[in-house]
Amino acid sequence: MNRFLIRRIIQAIPTIFGISLLSFLLMLATPGDPITTITFRPSSDPGASEILRRQLGLDQPPLVQYIYWLIGNDWTRIDVDGDGVGDIQGTRRGVLRGDLGSSIQIKRPVWDMIVERVPATLLLALPAVIVGYIVGGIIGLLAALRHQGIFDQIARIISVAGSAIPAFWLGLLLILLFSVRLDWLPMSGMRDITKTDAGFNLLESLPYMIMPVTVLSLGIIAVISRYTRIQVLEVLAQDYVRTAKSKGLSSRYINTLHVARNALIPVVTLLGGAIGFLLGGAVIVEQVFSWPGLGRLAIDAVSQRDYPVIMGSVLVSGVMYIIGLLISDLLYSLVDPRIRLE
Repeated sequence: MNRFLIRRIIQAIPTIFGISLLSFLLMLATPGDPITTITFRPSSDPGASEILRRQLGLDQPPLVQYIYWLIGNDWTRIDVDGDGVGDIQGTRRGVLRGDLGSSIQIKRPVWDMIVERVPATLLLALPAVIVGYIVGGIIGLLAALRHQGIFDQIARIISVAGSAIPAFWLGLLLILLFSVRLDWLPMSGMRDITKTDAGFNLLESLPYMIMPVTVLSLGIIAVISRYTRIQVLEVLAQDYVRTAKSKGLSSRYINTLHVARNALIPVVTLLGGAIGFLLGGAVIVEQVFSWPGLGRLAIDAVSQRDYPVIMGSVLVSGVMYIIGLLISDLLYSLVDPRIRLE
Protein backbone atom coordinates (compact mmCIF):
# COMPACT_ATOMS: atom_id res chain seq x y z
CA MET A 1 0.00 0.00 0.00
CA ASN A 2 2.76 2.45 0.94
CA ARG A 3 4.67 1.69 -2.25
CA PHE A 4 1.50 2.25 -4.25
CA LEU A 5 0.85 5.62 -2.63
CA ILE A 6 4.42 6.77 -3.17
CA ARG A 7 4.33 5.68 -6.81
CA ARG A 8 1.04 7.46 -7.47
CA ILE A 9 2.27 10.65 -5.80
CA ILE A 10 5.40 10.62 -7.93
CA GLN A 11 3.28 10.07 -11.06
CA ALA A 12 1.04 12.98 -10.08
CA ILE A 13 3.89 15.51 -9.92
CA PRO A 14 4.42 15.87 -13.72
CA THR A 15 0.64 15.88 -14.18
CA ILE A 16 0.26 18.83 -11.85
CA PHE A 17 3.08 20.72 -13.56
CA GLY A 18 1.53 19.97 -16.94
CA ILE A 19 -1.81 21.34 -15.78
CA SER A 20 -0.19 24.49 -14.42
CA LEU A 21 1.87 25.08 -17.59
CA LEU A 22 -1.13 24.59 -19.90
CA SER A 23 -3.26 26.88 -17.75
CA PHE A 24 -0.51 29.50 -17.71
CA LEU A 25 -0.17 29.49 -21.50
CA LEU A 26 -3.95 29.67 -22.01
CA MET A 27 -4.14 32.50 -19.50
CA LEU A 28 -1.51 34.55 -21.33
CA ALA A 29 -3.18 33.84 -24.68
CA THR A 30 -6.47 35.41 -23.57
CA PRO A 31 -7.04 39.06 -24.49
CA GLY A 32 -6.73 41.66 -21.79
CA ASP A 33 -4.14 42.91 -19.34
CA PRO A 34 -4.23 43.10 -15.53
CA ILE A 35 -2.61 46.51 -15.73
CA THR A 36 -5.67 47.80 -17.56
CA THR A 37 -8.01 46.58 -14.81
CA ILE A 38 -5.86 48.24 -12.15
CA THR A 39 -5.16 51.62 -13.74
CA PHE A 40 -8.37 51.82 -15.85
CA ARG A 41 -6.60 54.19 -18.28
CA PRO A 42 -2.98 53.02 -18.60
CA SER A 43 -2.35 55.35 -21.56
CA SER A 44 -2.84 58.40 -19.32
CA ASP A 45 0.37 57.65 -17.39
CA PRO A 46 2.66 55.23 -19.26
CA GLY A 47 5.40 55.63 -16.67
CA ALA A 48 3.22 54.47 -13.79
CA SER A 49 1.95 51.56 -15.86
CA GLU A 50 5.49 50.52 -16.70
CA ILE A 51 6.54 50.64 -13.05
CA LEU A 52 3.54 48.53 -12.08
CA ARG A 53 4.22 46.08 -14.88
CA ARG A 54 7.81 45.60 -13.71
CA GLN A 55 6.73 45.26 -10.10
CA LEU A 56 4.38 42.45 -11.10
CA GLY A 57 6.94 40.81 -13.38
CA LEU A 58 4.69 41.15 -16.43
CA ASP A 59 7.48 42.67 -18.51
CA GLN A 60 9.30 39.32 -18.66
CA PRO A 61 8.89 36.65 -21.39
CA PRO A 62 6.17 34.05 -20.70
CA LEU A 63 8.65 31.28 -19.87
CA VAL A 64 10.47 33.50 -17.39
CA GLN A 65 7.16 34.46 -15.77
CA TYR A 66 6.26 30.81 -15.36
CA ILE A 67 9.65 30.00 -13.82
CA TYR A 68 9.28 32.95 -11.44
CA TRP A 69 5.85 31.63 -10.48
CA LEU A 70 7.35 28.21 -9.74
CA ILE A 71 10.61 29.01 -7.96
CA GLY A 72 10.30 32.73 -7.25
CA ASN A 73 13.01 35.29 -7.76
CA ASP A 74 15.01 37.70 -5.67
CA TRP A 75 15.03 41.06 -7.41
CA THR A 76 17.09 44.02 -6.38
CA ARG A 77 16.67 47.69 -7.20
CA ILE A 78 15.45 48.43 -10.72
CA ASP A 79 16.00 51.80 -12.35
CA VAL A 80 12.57 52.43 -13.91
CA ASP A 81 12.63 56.14 -14.67
CA GLY A 82 16.24 56.30 -15.89
CA ASP A 83 17.49 58.68 -13.19
CA GLY A 84 20.21 56.31 -12.01
CA VAL A 85 18.41 55.48 -8.77
CA GLY A 86 16.86 52.06 -8.13
CA ASP A 87 13.12 52.28 -7.68
CA ILE A 88 11.99 48.71 -6.94
CA GLN A 89 13.33 46.09 -4.58
CA GLY A 90 12.00 43.01 -2.91
CA THR A 91 11.67 39.23 -3.05
CA ARG A 92 9.17 36.95 -4.77
CA ARG A 93 8.76 33.44 -3.43
CA GLY A 94 7.54 30.65 -5.67
CA VAL A 95 5.05 27.81 -5.53
CA LEU A 96 7.81 25.30 -4.84
CA ARG A 97 8.63 27.30 -1.73
CA GLY A 98 5.02 27.19 -0.54
CA ASP A 99 3.89 30.60 -1.80
CA LEU A 100 1.09 30.98 -4.35
CA GLY A 101 1.75 34.70 -4.54
CA SER A 102 -0.55 37.62 -3.87
CA SER A 103 -3.60 38.87 -5.69
CA ILE A 104 -2.89 41.64 -8.18
CA GLN A 105 -6.21 43.31 -7.48
CA ILE A 106 -6.62 43.22 -3.71
CA LYS A 107 -3.01 42.52 -2.59
CA ARG A 108 -3.98 39.50 -0.46
CA PRO A 109 -2.15 36.15 -0.33
CA VAL A 110 -3.73 33.77 -2.81
CA TRP A 111 -3.53 30.85 -0.38
CA ASP A 112 -5.61 32.74 2.19
CA MET A 113 -8.24 33.56 -0.42
CA ILE A 114 -8.48 29.92 -1.50
CA VAL A 115 -8.69 28.61 2.07
CA GLU A 116 -11.59 30.99 2.73
CA ARG A 117 -13.52 29.67 -0.29
CA VAL A 118 -12.96 25.91 0.05
CA PRO A 119 -15.45 25.43 2.96
CA ALA A 120 -18.23 26.99 0.87
CA THR A 121 -17.47 24.63 -1.99
CA LEU A 122 -17.40 21.70 0.43
CA LEU A 123 -20.83 22.73 1.65
CA LEU A 124 -22.18 22.13 -1.86
CA ALA A 125 -19.96 19.30 -3.07
CA LEU A 126 -20.38 16.82 -0.23
CA PRO A 127 -24.21 16.94 -0.05
CA ALA A 128 -24.35 16.76 -3.87
CA VAL A 129 -22.21 13.60 -3.86
CA ILE A 130 -24.27 12.00 -1.07
CA VAL A 131 -27.60 12.78 -2.73
CA GLY A 132 -26.29 11.79 -6.16
CA TYR A 133 -25.03 8.41 -4.98
CA ILE A 134 -28.08 7.51 -2.91
CA VAL A 135 -30.68 8.57 -5.47
CA GLY A 136 -28.67 7.41 -8.49
CA GLY A 137 -27.87 4.05 -6.92
CA ILE A 138 -31.51 3.38 -6.04
CA ILE A 139 -32.73 4.38 -9.50
CA GLY A 140 -30.10 2.27 -11.25
CA LEU A 141 -30.76 -0.79 -9.07
CA LEU A 142 -34.53 -0.66 -9.51
CA ALA A 143 -34.20 -0.01 -13.24
CA ALA A 144 -32.03 -3.12 -13.68
CA LEU A 145 -34.31 -5.29 -11.55
CA ARG A 146 -37.26 -4.12 -13.67
CA HIS A 147 -35.38 -4.41 -16.94
CA GLN A 148 -37.38 -3.33 -20.01
CA GLY A 149 -40.22 -2.19 -17.77
CA ILE A 150 -41.79 1.23 -17.43
CA PHE A 151 -39.52 2.23 -14.54
CA ASP A 152 -36.47 1.20 -16.58
CA GLN A 153 -37.56 3.43 -19.44
CA ILE A 154 -38.16 6.36 -17.08
CA ALA A 155 -34.76 5.82 -15.46
CA ARG A 156 -33.04 5.87 -18.83
CA ILE A 157 -34.80 9.12 -19.71
CA ILE A 158 -33.68 10.62 -16.38
CA SER A 159 -30.12 9.49 -17.04
CA VAL A 160 -29.99 11.03 -20.51
CA ALA A 161 -31.72 14.24 -19.42
CA GLY A 162 -29.45 14.64 -16.39
CA SER A 163 -26.37 14.41 -18.60
CA ALA A 164 -27.73 16.65 -21.36
CA ILE A 165 -29.36 19.52 -19.45
CA PRO A 166 -26.89 22.42 -19.05
CA ALA A 167 -26.26 23.30 -15.42
CA PHE A 168 -26.62 27.05 -15.99
CA TRP A 169 -29.98 26.59 -17.75
CA LEU A 170 -31.36 24.36 -15.00
CA GLY A 171 -30.10 26.74 -12.33
CA LEU A 172 -31.79 29.74 -13.95
CA LEU A 173 -34.99 27.72 -14.39
CA LEU A 174 -35.05 26.79 -10.70
CA ILE A 175 -34.46 30.42 -9.74
CA LEU A 176 -37.35 31.60 -11.92
CA LEU A 177 -39.66 28.94 -10.54
CA PHE A 178 -38.87 28.68 -6.83
CA SER A 179 -37.50 32.18 -6.17
CA VAL A 180 -39.27 34.53 -8.59
CA ARG A 181 -42.64 32.84 -9.14
CA LEU A 182 -43.25 30.88 -5.93
CA ASP A 183 -40.95 32.82 -3.58
CA TRP A 184 -40.12 29.63 -1.67
CA LEU A 185 -36.33 29.75 -1.75
CA PRO A 186 -33.73 32.53 -1.69
CA MET A 187 -32.43 33.46 -5.11
CA SER A 188 -28.68 33.44 -4.48
CA GLY A 189 -25.93 33.76 -1.94
CA MET A 190 -25.00 31.67 1.07
CA ARG A 191 -26.77 33.46 3.88
CA ASP A 192 -29.01 36.41 4.65
CA ILE A 193 -26.76 39.45 4.26
CA THR A 194 -29.28 41.68 6.07
CA LYS A 195 -28.51 40.01 9.40
CA THR A 196 -25.79 41.50 11.52
CA ASP A 197 -24.51 38.12 12.76
CA ALA A 198 -21.61 37.21 10.46
CA GLY A 199 -21.13 33.72 11.92
CA PHE A 200 -21.94 30.61 9.91
CA ASN A 201 -25.21 28.83 10.67
CA LEU A 202 -25.98 25.58 8.84
CA LEU A 203 -29.74 25.81 9.38
CA GLU A 204 -29.73 29.33 8.01
CA SER A 205 -27.76 28.20 4.94
CA LEU A 206 -29.94 25.16 4.15
CA PRO A 207 -32.54 27.09 2.09
CA TYR A 208 -29.71 28.62 0.05
CA MET A 209 -28.20 25.16 -0.57
CA ILE A 210 -31.28 23.40 -1.95
CA MET A 211 -31.17 24.66 -5.53
CA PRO A 212 -27.38 24.54 -6.15
CA VAL A 213 -27.11 21.09 -4.54
CA THR A 214 -29.99 19.91 -6.74
CA VAL A 215 -28.26 21.14 -9.89
CA LEU A 216 -24.91 19.61 -8.90
CA SER A 217 -26.39 16.28 -7.84
CA LEU A 218 -28.43 15.85 -11.04
CA GLY A 219 -25.31 15.14 -13.10
CA ILE A 220 -24.07 12.64 -10.51
CA ILE A 221 -27.50 10.97 -10.40
CA ALA A 222 -27.42 10.57 -14.18
CA VAL A 223 -23.97 8.96 -14.19
CA ILE A 224 -24.46 6.75 -11.13
CA SER A 225 -27.91 5.51 -12.18
CA ARG A 226 -26.68 4.56 -15.65
CA TYR A 227 -23.51 2.92 -14.36
CA THR A 228 -25.36 1.07 -11.58
CA ARG A 229 -27.95 -0.25 -14.03
CA ILE A 230 -25.24 -1.62 -16.31
CA GLN A 231 -23.36 -3.26 -13.45
CA VAL A 232 -26.49 -4.83 -11.96
CA LEU A 233 -27.51 -6.29 -15.32
CA GLU A 234 -24.04 -7.81 -15.70
CA VAL A 235 -24.18 -9.34 -12.22
CA LEU A 236 -27.66 -10.75 -12.84
CA ALA A 237 -26.26 -12.65 -15.80
CA GLN A 238 -23.51 -14.31 -13.74
CA ASP A 239 -23.56 -18.04 -12.99
CA TYR A 240 -23.52 -17.65 -9.22
CA VAL A 241 -26.75 -15.64 -9.33
CA ARG A 242 -28.47 -18.35 -11.37
CA THR A 243 -27.12 -20.92 -8.92
CA ALA A 244 -28.51 -18.98 -5.98
CA LYS A 245 -31.92 -18.85 -7.68
CA SER A 246 -31.83 -22.58 -8.39
CA LYS A 247 -31.25 -23.25 -4.68
CA GLY A 248 -34.55 -21.54 -3.90
CA LEU A 249 -33.15 -18.44 -2.22
CA SER A 250 -35.53 -15.50 -2.07
CA SER A 251 -35.19 -12.68 -4.58
CA ARG A 252 -34.72 -10.14 -1.80
CA TYR A 253 -31.83 -12.14 -0.34
CA ILE A 254 -30.18 -12.59 -3.73
CA ASN A 255 -30.61 -8.95 -4.76
CA THR A 256 -29.29 -7.64 -1.45
CA LEU A 257 -26.33 -9.91 -0.68
CA HIS A 258 -25.27 -10.98 -4.14
CA VAL A 259 -26.44 -8.58 -6.81
CA ALA A 260 -26.29 -5.16 -5.15
CA ARG A 261 -23.14 -5.90 -3.17
CA ASN A 262 -21.12 -7.03 -6.18
CA ALA A 263 -22.58 -4.52 -8.63
CA LEU A 264 -21.77 -1.53 -6.43
CA ILE A 265 -18.05 -2.36 -6.20
CA PRO A 266 -17.17 -0.64 -9.51
CA VAL A 267 -19.62 2.18 -8.74
CA VAL A 268 -17.79 3.01 -5.51
CA THR A 269 -14.63 3.70 -7.50
CA LEU A 270 -16.33 6.70 -9.10
CA LEU A 271 -16.72 8.37 -5.70
CA GLY A 272 -13.21 9.79 -5.49
CA GLY A 273 -13.37 11.27 -8.98
CA ALA A 274 -16.76 12.84 -8.30
CA ILE A 275 -15.56 14.40 -5.05
CA GLY A 276 -12.39 15.68 -6.67
CA PHE A 277 -14.30 17.18 -9.58
CA LEU A 278 -16.80 18.98 -7.35
CA LEU A 279 -14.18 20.17 -4.87
CA GLY A 280 -12.17 21.48 -7.79
CA GLY A 281 -14.89 24.04 -8.21
CA ALA A 282 -18.44 23.83 -9.47
CA VAL A 283 -17.73 26.94 -11.51
CA ILE A 284 -21.02 27.34 -13.36
CA VAL A 285 -23.28 26.53 -10.42
CA GLU A 286 -21.43 28.82 -8.05
CA GLN A 287 -21.59 31.64 -10.56
CA VAL A 288 -25.31 31.20 -11.28
CA PHE A 289 -26.25 31.14 -7.59
CA SER A 290 -23.60 33.68 -6.48
CA TRP A 291 -22.16 31.08 -4.14
CA PRO A 292 -18.85 32.26 -2.60
CA GLY A 293 -16.87 29.13 -3.40
CA LEU A 294 -13.65 28.26 -5.19
CA GLY A 295 -15.30 28.18 -8.61
CA ARG A 296 -16.63 31.70 -8.32
CA LEU A 297 -13.24 32.89 -7.09
CA ALA A 298 -11.70 31.54 -10.29
CA ILE A 299 -14.36 33.20 -12.48
CA ASP A 300 -13.85 36.56 -10.78
CA ALA A 301 -10.09 36.22 -11.17
CA VAL A 302 -10.43 35.51 -14.88
CA SER A 303 -12.65 38.55 -15.41
CA GLN A 304 -10.13 40.75 -13.57
CA ARG A 305 -7.06 39.12 -15.18
CA ASP A 306 -5.75 38.34 -11.70
CA TYR A 307 -3.05 35.90 -12.81
CA PRO A 308 -1.83 34.67 -9.38
CA VAL A 309 -5.39 33.86 -8.26
CA ILE A 310 -6.14 32.07 -11.53
CA MET A 311 -3.01 29.95 -11.30
CA GLY A 312 -3.55 29.22 -7.62
CA SER A 313 -7.16 28.15 -8.19
CA VAL A 314 -6.22 25.90 -11.10
CA LEU A 315 -3.37 24.34 -9.15
CA VAL A 316 -5.50 23.61 -6.08
CA SER A 317 -8.34 22.26 -8.24
CA GLY A 318 -5.96 19.96 -10.08
CA VAL A 319 -4.48 18.66 -6.82
CA MET A 320 -7.98 18.02 -5.46
CA TYR A 321 -8.96 16.07 -8.54
CA ILE A 322 -5.80 13.94 -8.41
CA ILE A 323 -6.44 13.25 -4.72
CA GLY A 324 -9.98 12.21 -5.66
CA LEU A 325 -8.66 9.71 -8.19
CA LEU A 326 -6.27 8.34 -5.58
CA ILE A 327 -9.19 7.91 -3.19
CA SER A 328 -10.99 5.94 -5.90
CA ASP A 329 -8.10 3.49 -6.17
CA LEU A 330 -7.96 3.06 -2.41
CA LEU A 331 -11.71 2.52 -2.15
CA TYR A 332 -11.58 -0.11 -4.86
CA SER A 333 -9.04 -2.11 -2.85
CA LEU A 334 -11.15 -1.75 0.31
CA VAL A 335 -14.52 -2.82 -1.11
CA ASP A 336 -13.08 -5.65 -3.24
CA PRO A 337 -10.76 -7.95 -1.24
CA ARG A 338 -9.55 -9.53 -4.50
CA ILE A 339 -7.72 -6.31 -5.37
CA ARG A 340 -4.30 -5.81 -3.87
CA LEU A 341 -2.34 -2.62 -4.33
CA GLU A 342 1.26 -3.63 -4.93
